[in-house]
Amino acid sequence: MIKKLAHGIIWRLEKVLDRLRGQRDPRRIIEPYIGYATPEHLVVRGRVLSALRRNAPLPAQSSWVNFKQMVSLFLTDEVAAVELFAQGVTGITDEEGYFTLLLPRSEQRGWVEVEVFITGRDGATTCPVLVAQEDARIAVVSDIDDTVLETGAYSLVRNLWTTFTGNAKTRRVFPDAVTYTHEITENGRNPIYYVSSSPWNLHNFLQEVFNAAGVIKGPTFLRDLGISETQFITGTHGDHKGSSIDVLMAANPDLRFVLTGDTGQHDAFVYRDAILRHPGRVLGVVLREPGPGPDAKSRDAMEDIRATGVMLLHGHDFSGMAQTVLGRAG
Repeated sequence: MIKKLAHGIIWRLEKVLDRLRGQRDPRRIIEPYIGYATPEHLVVRGRVLSALRRNAPLPAQSSWVNFKQMVSLFLTDEVAAVELFAQGVTGITDEEGYFTLLLPRSEQRGWVEVEVFITGRDGATTCPVLVAQEDARIAVVSDIDDTVLETGAYSLVRNLWTTFTGNAKTRRVFPDAVTYTHEITENGRNPIYYVSSSPWNLHNFLQEVFNAAGVIKGPTFLRDLGISETQFITGTHGDHKGSSIDVLMAANPDLRFVLTGDTGQHDAFVYRDAILRHPGRVLGVVLREPGPGPDAKSRDAMEDIRATGVMLLHGHDFSGMAQTVLGRAG
């Protein structure tokens, strides 16, 4: 009852703020997200805002400046009910400004650039879409925090400190993760998809960090932490990651998957359950062991994965693991 009451109050407050900010601002700007492909469609994704918040961080700037810049990324002025179109397909932004356009798929493979227009406005925004190569052998799903990007997500305090006091120039990507993304994708031959509980507000920030480090590019599945009339923030970390895996397996029905994560945020549980939901679809599970390593429950989940016959590799870094998994890909 208390949660329901708080939800109602906060939602109404946000509606008032929206009317005072983004909804009254005449500007309409598309923030493109990286899309993906199904056997039938190009899935084009993005968000319409009244302003894009971009920072130009310096490596030596203070933690306080970093904090203010990171907080600014969460102060989005999203715009609802905006009509967009691309290649004859139209769509409408939802109450948080998000949109998805399902375009007919062509024969083009690799990176496809789709021009998206806002109805009644000049100019277009290019939204990239990744279409798996015809000779792809596997598909890869990778967590981000403490898998690719050093975060300390296994500790809430450390996670928040790292997230809000660093910037795109100072955040550390594990060097072995950079090598791993190149090796496991065979330098882009195999598609890779990133799944994280971080909010969509950090999409551009994460792309900047990955690009600077040389991480292989791929569509990212983040969470909507906004509040709507029917939801009080989205589901759990496991729900989000599990449902994203389901979507990606349906999008790539002919490929087996390598699920990559860490032992700090219960990835072993999520991946075990995905294996059980999709028998025969998972080639291997690769887990980093950050901080103190897996707890007893995570070790039990890891044993459950082994019991299914799926290859499980784990350790403090990913050295040599891509070659081992690909050795089974055939």
